[in-house]
Amino acid sequence: MQMDANTTQEDLQQSANQLIVAMETGVPCSPIRNIIGDSDIVAAYAVQGLVNAYRISKGEKVVGAKIGLTSLAVQQQLGVNQPDFGYLFASTEVENGGKLSVREVIQPKAEAEIAFKLKSDIDGEITEESVSAAVDFAVGAIEIVGSRVLNWDIRITDTVADNASASHFVLGSVIKKIDAVDLAAVTMKLYKNGVEVSAGIGAACLGSPLKALVWLAKTYQELGTPLRAGDWVLSGALGPMVAGGSGDHFRAEISDFGQVEFSFVD
Repeated sequence: MQMDANTTQEDLQQSANQLIVAMETGVPCSPIRNIIGDSDIVAAYAVQGLVNAYRISKGEKVVGAKIGLTSLAVQQQLGVNQPDFGYLFASTEVENGGKLSVREVIQPKAEAEIAFKLKSDIDGEITEESVSAAVDFAVGAIEIVGSRVLNWDIRITDTVADNASASHFVLGSVIKKIDAVDLAAVTMKLYKNGVEVSAGIGAACLGSPLKALVWLAKTYQELGTPLRAGDWVLSGALGPMVAGGSGDHFRAEISDFGQVEFSFVD
């Protein structure tokens, strides 16, 4: 894939600056597609790269990646039709059972998923078997997503440019070797203030969270930046994401992986 010939470096920088201002002020911006169009995914990833490079220049540390839009339900919610990915930063991890200020997230929503910890690089021929061998273990997780684009008015280029709408994440404490779990069959229930608000299964994530990881490994390899030992990978939502606000408590129950929870505070 190549970037649209009509997209300029000035367009990319303008888009990145718009997202950076939104990130730093907490005020959502207009859609990025107004600048780079709604189909130029190469340009959108270039914008993401500029924003993430800015964050790294400010001292933030990348600890892995997140896969987005793996659930058909979430794709339907957002009007897109393919997965995407973004970076995970150390500064955005929330302790299991911990608290997160809503002031740190723009237009927050929560979703439950499976996270993988890698023990070796994923390079060379990529298959489910080779990817499985590179995984140290898996845990349940909640991803707190946020959109720097006003009213979540996004298409694929908007969310890709916006680091796949990544904000924060919570990792569970129940560790499982992946050969001990049928990842496609795991069930998930997400509760908001004790009320079930979302449900799903592993198969909703591109057929299996492992298949999602294979997709990401292949995509990273094509980009010349293979996934590395020590990386965390959030594999994508098992069901619809749910909006949250100050005072809301979220708890995910994922079969075989126990509970993962956090609360929003002012």
